[in-house]
Amino acid sequence: MSAPSITLSPRATPAEGLAGTRPGTPVVAHPSGFTLPDDQRAVIRWSIYIGFMALSVGVLNGLDQALSYAGISILSWFPGMKTYYEGLTVHGVFNALVMTFSFTNGFLSLATARAFNRPLHGGLLKAALGCLVAGALSASWAMFTGRASVLYTFYPPLQAHPAFYIGLALIVVSTWVTTLNLALALRSWRREHSGERIPLMAYTAIATYGMWTLASIGIAIEVVGFLIPWSLGLLPGIDPLLMRTLFWLTGHPLVYFWLLPAYVSWYTMIPRMTGGRLMSDSLTRIVFVMFLTTSVPVGFHHQFTDPGISQSMKAVQAVFTFVVFVPSLATAFSIMASLENAGRNRGIKSLFGWIPALPWGDPAVSAQLLAMLTFVLGGITGLVNASYSMNQVIHNTTWVPGHFHMTVGSAVLLTFVGVAYWLVPYLTNRELWGRKLAVAQGWVYAIGVFIMARGLISGGLEGMPRRTFMAGATYRNPAWHLPGIYTGIGGTLMFIGALMFFVVLLGTIFFGTRRTEQVDIPFTETVSGPATSGWELKLDNFPLWFAVAIVFIIIAYVPFFVHYLPPHLTSLPFTGY
Repeated sequence: MSAPSITLSPRATPAEGLAGTRPGTPVVAHPSGFTLPDDQRAVIRWSIYIGFMALSVGVLNGLDQALSYAGISILSWFPGMKTYYEGLTVHGVFNALVMTFSFTNGFLSLATARAFNRPLHGGLLKAALGCLVAGALSASWAMFTGRASVLYTFYPPLQAHPAFYIGLALIVVSTWVTTLNLALALRSWRREHSGERIPLMAYTAIATYGMWTLASIGIAIEVVGFLIPWSLGLLPGIDPLLMRTLFWLTGHPLVYFWLLPAYVSWYTMIPRMTGGRLMSDSLTRIVFVMFLTTSVPVGFHHQFTDPGISQSMKAVQAVFTFVVFVPSLATAFSIMASLENAGRNRGIKSLFGWIPALPWGDPAVSAQLLAMLTFVLGGITGLVNASYSMNQVIHNTTWVPGHFHMTVGSAVLLTFVGVAYWLVPYLTNRELWGRKLAVAQGWVYAIGVFIMARGLISGGLEGMPRRTFMAGATYRNPAWHLPGIYTGIGGTLMFIGALMFFVVLLGTIFFGTRRTEQVDIPFTETVSGPATSGWELKLDNFPLWFAVAIVFIIIAYVPFFVHYLPPHLTSLPFTGY
């Protein structure tokens, strides 16, 4: 039985009737009449649930990581967590891989279905979820039995059990299946809408998965071509530099696979939720084209200190890294303009009065606004990482986790939390439970991020090492004491904020008031709609942009591989178990 139809007029936005409102262009193909089969709704719902189940395990282990910097060890509280590095591996894999991939598969599948106003391929939805669950279980067995304490980057010659690598491969396959599903949906829609522009919400989702599919080639070669055979004893040794290079060919664009689903919400949903509209359809497409074409050839900036890579190659990718910062700057201006539009629609005339006029009492909005705020600082610290000279100062210090806890740990996670505050009620047909608690949750978590990041970043500037069990360290520098305290306090607040989220989530699932009628997902309108002629039509030519991306990847990586290959399979494994 299908969900009931939803009827919304093309102009039915929170801004309707307010000052400056004019007819806009919805970012979906048809603003009304969307239905999603119950079986597909269930698969997407479980994809979201499994993502947050993984998060619950990840944040539990994250608390131990934060407190260890304050000299406090709670490692014994966790059944099966035999070592600090086992917990750190679980923290990274569950949060950065399982949670993000599972949530994104479900969220962007739903966004694409809504944008095209048609269901997706149900079999492929189930196959993607099945691959992800099987992969998570396989990797979990290896981690929780102490056979894969290799962190989420799994650098050789550290060696994990084959089940760990097979599990990671299946998790990546789940994203490829999702890519296929979205591509088939695009093909079907184009057959019926020849010559029309791709709906913006679908465009952003498909560009995200297109970028990731290109980026994931590196890690697929590493895991399937080398690490699985190596862990099975089929190779005499491993080449650490080649493996690091293949990992970071995927590893940095992975950051954008975490981030772009948040951008999909910020561009195509948040303007409506705040009572405004998105400024420009074309600018949004340009931003996602830039991410598609320039996200992959930047991995060497993670290897500035690695030998065996020429300075010229590092220089080329340093330039690419600063180029890929441009679409994030464009995003900042575009989303800020949309939010200001929302505030002005409420009649606010003062310079900054539109900021408090935004609907901060809506937890789905406030969590994402706080995510945007933390991302500003996360992006700035990322520029330090990308600078060759400044990177030498903060490389392998706590500055690095300070940076990415303000990006994936906050900008991404808080956005996913904010999306969940409308998405879970949508998927369960229940009202959000504990609305005031949900609003407070976003603030508690965000304040925790700022405090913890302050500790990690200042500690990093004093040389405090990352990925180190500081509670047991005998070489603690007195300058690390106060940063460590900040890190422990901030991490504890983040943990409390996460617990508050799970209370709201479970309360909604089990105790939320049932809705009498189905609501639609939020979708915005654009002030400037899609062009119907001219150069902007080229923005919808995905094969062209894939080709450009491949050319950039060739420029960035082929000279290294031509110079370096064949692999030097001489390093013996270190298992630790």
